[in-house]
Amino acid sequence: MNPALIKPALQTHRPQGLVFWHLLNIPNILTLCRLFLVPVFLALLSEHRFGYALYVFCMAGLTDALDGTIARWFDLRTEIGALLDPFADKLLLLSAFVGLTVENAIPGWLLGVVITRDIVIVFGYLLLIFYTDERLPVHPSYLGKAATCFQLASVVGALAGVGGRWTELWHLLLYATVA
Repeated sequence: MNPALIKPALQTHRPQGLVFWHLLNIPNILTLCRLFLVPVFLALLSEHRFGYALYVFCMAGLTDALDGTIARWFDLRTEIGALLDPFADKLLLLSAFVGLTVENAIPGWLLGVVITRDIVIVFGYLLLIFYTDERLPVHPSYLGKAATCFQLASVVGALAGVGGRWTELWHLLLYATVA
């Protein structure tokens, strides 16, 4: 069978009865998987199964890397994906920081700084909307992406037991997370 004939047929086929078919693309499914991994991660963390929690957290982090990449490469960006992805990121990271603080794996001040940073960013955006009366497009900066990477690395380090030794490298990673 000729692949050139199959591709247009697949692109024009719309499943009947599925209203939100265009929302169910691979990047959005990966984002939903990340959302569903959050309670699994927290359950493992509360049961002190840090090794398994680390695996689940890494899987969730992998979905974060893959969803945006696939959406850009294959032009599968959707408005719901643009909203769900940062929500899933923040839910995963804040849940991890809260859970690790409860387990005394990271210091409480770090949780406070991470939450305060996110509140300031959201509050600043809402102020811009309020004073300009328009919804401004949000494009993550390289600095914001770097902060997220440091936050992810801090969680991985805490789960892997690096935080128990409080080395200079661990301190550097924590301070970079705050920045």
